[in-house]
Amino acid sequence: MALIDTFATGLQHIGIPTSNMAATSDFWAKLGFSLKGEFNNDGSLVRFFEFHGLVIETWESAEVNPHAGAINHISLNATDIENAFKTLKAHGFEIIEDQIQELPFWDNGIRYFNVLGPNGEIVEFCKIN
Repeated sequence: MALIDTFATGLQHIGIPTSNMAATSDFWAKLGFSLKGEFNNDGSLVRFFEFHGLVIETWESAEVNPHAGAINHISLNATDIENAFKTLKAHGFEIIEDQIQELPFWDNGIRYFNVLGPNGEIVEFCKIN
């Protein structure tokens, strides 16, 4: 059994920042993705697009990498966010935040934290409440 089997079920979404939400929204819609959710995060527009279970999160940001490797993070669906945080911390993973974070996305909000990989990649563990 893998370490994360007790608190994660698989891919939740892939996060990609954008400097042009209109063009980004048009791109994903033209590909066939449907708008799954739209939120405001401290004045920044956040949209989620879905195609057959693959979810793309995109948000307005000045910090955009216009080259290959532009993905900001991959998010795993956490079933037990407290256990995930405690277990990964105990196993020596570099957790970016000091504690579990919260955002008012979806009907009842989300709780999440991020782990930094050896190449600077970010893996988010996210629980939709």
